[in-house]
Formats: sequence, C-alpha cells, structure tokens
Amino acid sequence: MTDDGTTTAGAAGTLGYEQARDELIEVVRRLEAGGTTLEESLALWERGEELAKVCRHWLEGARARLDAALAGPADLQESGGGTTADNG
Repeated sequence: MTDDGTTTAGAAGTLGYEQARDELIEVVRRLEAGGTTLEESLALWERGEELAKVCRHWLEGARARLDAALAGPADLQESGGGTTADNG
C-alpha cells in the first residue's frame, strides 16, 4: 500500500472483479470528498483508471463466456452434433 491508502499498480492484474470494484468505489468516494492535495488526487485518479480497466477486463471476459455458452448449444443443434438420433 502507498501512503495515500491505495495499493500498488502491480497488484491490479491480480485483483478479482469485486476487489477492484470495491477499491474503485473507495477511490471515487475519496475524490468526491475532497481534502486531498493535487498530488494525492492525481494518484487516486490514476489508480481509479487502473481499477476501471481491471473491472472492464473482467466484465468483457464474462460477456464472452456468456456469449459462448449461449451460442454453444445452438451451434450444436444447427450442425447436427450432440444428438444420438443421427447415429442409427
């Protein structure tokens, strides 16, 4: 952790979605509350950008997995795969 309460940028890649989201909420709260120096505000802003990227990455991955899961059964039915009726 840095002296302003944020974690280091290197940890962003290992954060889960919920962790990144919760930390992002805290960063936004601190920025909205004010009372920080310009340097602290810039550091918080940069951390917020990193956290938003982590969240976006997780959400894009989840969307891709959902799209694949929804498309999977339909693709099998259209190609005739996955049924035992065609084996006779």
